[in-house]
Amino acid sequence: MTAIVTRFRCCAAFAAALALAGVGVGAQPTFGNPSPTAGSSTSEKANAAADAAAYREVDYVNRAKRGPALVVIPGEVKSNNASFLQKFGPNNIADFGELELSNANFQVLERANLGNLLREVSLAYNLGDQAAARKTMQIGKLRSTKWIVKFDILKAEQIAENKKGFDGRAVGGLISLFGGVAGSAAGTVAGSVQNQEATGVWLIGMRYKIMDASTTEQVAQGYKELKMEVGATQSSVMGISEGAKGGVGLDTMVQRLVQTAVWDIDSKYK
Repeated sequence: MTAIVTRFRCCAAFAAALALAGVGVGAQPTFGNPSPTAGSSTSEKANAAADAAAYREVDYVNRAKRGPALVVIPGEVKSNNASFLQKFGPNNIADFGELELSNANFQVLERANLGNLLREVSLAYNLGDQAAARKTMQIGKLRSTKWIVKFDILKAEQIAENKKGFDGRAVGGLISLFGGVAGSAAGTVAGSVQNQEATGVWLIGMRYKIMDASTTEQVAQGYKELKMEVGATQSSVMGISEGAKGGVGLDTMVQRLVQTAVWDIDSKYK
């Protein structure tokens, strides 16, 4: 008994020492930044842009309520955009769907656990084949499944682009021509000014469908659309240049669309 008490006191003292040293017990892990530009102005701006695009958990309104058992099947990517098709397939989107539905406290039977059954399940519900659906739903864990959910990308297109810029060479030439010696110096500075800016906006749309696991009938559906903006700036004066580019990527956009769709499902149909 004395040994147990002594061990407890040692552990408590160790935890207290860690707390005083600023080390949290069970705290979220932190990582260093080995970049040679860490802490510089370019690093701060780039990190601020990355923070704005970083993953954020959604506070689903009915998270405390347990949702029905469901299976997410691969949907369809109906966009003809080559960049999107190269990067995404139905399975990528279904992975995001499983993650967010689990976060919203639905009972998600992961597709990895279905093995070869996944193809049969997907085919039955995409075709609306009630007989095939009833047959597959009698196997193992699928018996408790109430919903079949899928997410389809219906649109992914760049709908707007805007560019503007300033080239100081013409203005600098005029100042040098009419300004004498002082004008020549000013013209050199003005002529070195280069400024370019470009922005593109995409629209990406996602449809979700909820189907009854027993009948293949549609329980509900919805459509969500978000804008994705990408931009770049470049400026140069007297050989000193500055540039930046960025925006939310396709991965992040798809995940945000799934989060928006799951928020709808959680708030309306749980």
